[in-house]
Amino acid sequence: MLGRMTLETLEIQTGDNPVAGVVVLHGLGADGNDFVPIARELDLSAIGAVRFVFPHAPIRPVTINGGMRMRAWYDILGTDLVRPEDEAGLRASLTDVQALLDREAARGIPSSRTVLMGFSQGCAMTLLTGLRSPHRLAGLAGLSGYLPLAAATAAERSSANHDVPLFLAHGTFDPVIAIDRSMASRDALAALGYGIEWHEYPMQHSVCPEEIDDLNRWLLKVLAVG
Repeated sequence: MLGRMTLETLEIQTGDNPVAGVVVLHGLGADGNDFVPIARELDLSAIGAVRFVFPHAPIRPVTINGGMRMRAWYDILGTDLVRPEDEAGLRASLTDVQALLDREAARGIPSSRTVLMGFSQGCAMTLLTGLRSPHRLAGLAGLSGYLPLAAATAAERSSANHDVPLFLAHGTFDPVIAIDRSMASRDALAALGYGIEWHEYPMQHSVCPEEIDDLNRWLLKVLAVG
């Protein structure tokens, strides 16, 4: 379905009148369909009906892939992923993701009952957008990614999300984004005072059943009412 904004989205509701939302940002070259099967494995029935929203990133040339056009939240300019960063692309997608969060709030699910979650590039966008969002979110879940524009985080983060709960997870054998990069992001965020639930798993650049179980427990906790 096409929302009234830049991003196209898919969505799943686990029941009528959802009381919470999870917005899931995919990785480089994938699309919103990528995490639909994983969302179906989650059991959040204890908190009531949930709306999952899966936006598709824009199609753009990706430098590291020889300029091939694919879905990407921002360009990847080099093999270390971070230096140099595509700041213009990152900030453009930040605006798009924030517009999606605003749309979801306007549809009836408050930001405080919404989790923003992402994998790889989607993790980077989750941290970039969520920490700067002007409205309090229920939590941010970052899988197999890193903190982009890290040096600007302290100055640009919002007071509304100064203590938003974070779930960060990474594979110890990840050949795409080394776990050291994720751990450095974790440590930088911890130094700013964020409460972080950290997990690492013996896997590559992927998602494993143990991770889904841990994520399920965390989502139940941050979306619990009262």
